[in-house]
Amino acid sequence: MGSTFEKHQKRRLISSYFSVVISISLVLFLLGVLGILLINAKHISDEFKEKVVLTIYLEDETKPIEINQLKKSLSLANYVKQTRFISKDEAAAFMTAEYGKDFLDDVGYNPLKNSLEVNLRAPYVTAKRLDSISDKALQKNFVEDVKYDKDLVSLMNSNVKRIGFWILIISGVFALIAMLLINSSIRLAVYSKRFSIKTMQMVGATKQFIRRPFVLRNIRLGILGALLGIGVNCLLIYYLNASFPELKLINYPLELGALFLSILGVGIFITWISTHLATQRFLNLKTDQLYY
Repeated sequence: MGSTFEKHQKRRLISSYFSVVISISLVLFLLGVLGILLINAKHISDEFKEKVVLTIYLEDETKPIEINQLKKSLSLANYVKQTRFISKDEAAAFMTAEYGKDFLDDVGYNPLKNSLEVNLRAPYVTAKRLDSISDKALQKNFVEDVKYDKDLVSLMNSNVKRIGFWILIISGVFALIAMLLINSSIRLAVYSKRFSIKTMQMVGATKQFIRRPFVLRNIRLGILGALLGIGVNCLLIYYLNASFPELKLINYPLELGALFLSILGVGIFITWISTHLATQRFLNLKTDQLYY
């Protein structure tokens, strides 16, 4: 009879451990998916930002040395990704290729201007930074005008902030769900040992001594669950990269490494705090309350 009861208790304990691991791996996998989406969204937005062109139009009388000095000063700035000089003849050739006919025949001369096209690094693509560059360029007496798509820049920055905000909100919700699910599973596992906890407490064991094995065991379960979640995330990244190579998911190893370390840390932290709270509850119960 005693052997059957022990087997039943052992199966119940194994089932509770399995539940903890599955809860952790499932929730952390979903957090990993959100992290991957956030990393990918950031890099896609950076690519779009760095394609925004600020065009500096030059007077026809501008000397080559003045153009080179302006180009060099912009290239040396840490916020500039690249600069490119477009002659008025190149601009005319582009217009002809774009519209399928030589528009110069209609006007009789080339009305276009020599220009410098400037692409900024993604973190600096803001209206404030672009306006600052425009104001400095316009101080040159050989610069006629400076143009960039202000509406596009404002729209991109507002959309990036909005997407980042909602991803953070969803991540917070998932983290809360993770805490609740994992805490529930751990409480069930600790519940099956409530009499052992109370027995040790009655013979003089300290709360820290009683709590330590539960914390260490559940942290190991948390690590196992996090590793399972990370493993499934890696398989997902491999599949997505094979199916959609344009996403370039494997091109960001540092960000992915930081994400997976964060997932591992979350798994350890949640199991630690949940185990601490669960054991504290049973340590504070009176003996007659253990039967309820």
